[in-house]
Amino acid sequence: MAETPAMQAQLAAIWQRSVPQVRQRLELLQRAAEELTTSRSIDSDLRSEAVSVAHKLAGSLGMFGFTDATEHARAIELTLDHPGLPQPERLQEQVATLAAVMEPRLGPIS
Repeated sequence: MAETPAMQAQLAAIWQRSVPQVRQRLELLQRAAEELTTSRSIDSDLRSEAVSVAHKLAGSLGMFGFTDATEHARAIELTLDHPGLPQPERLQEQVATLAAVMEPRLGPIS
């Protein structure tokens, strides 16, 4: 089913309302990656929340047609959800890549 101009406008409006939440989720992932990098550990609550956030981003970004970002968010989810401690550099790189992919759609991410 092809999107009509009205559907496209509605989706664009929903996206605009979602931008602050997407930014917050990316910032949480950045915080988790930073904690892992600096302390070589990650608080279990932060890790659980980061897994949940990555999962939500993978789904919601796909709904808006951002398939590249969905793939990056899913990779972050899998990295964090895997038993054991993730490699800090890998997680940092994955989160930075997702932020870079999303920056044209969101503006600079802290």
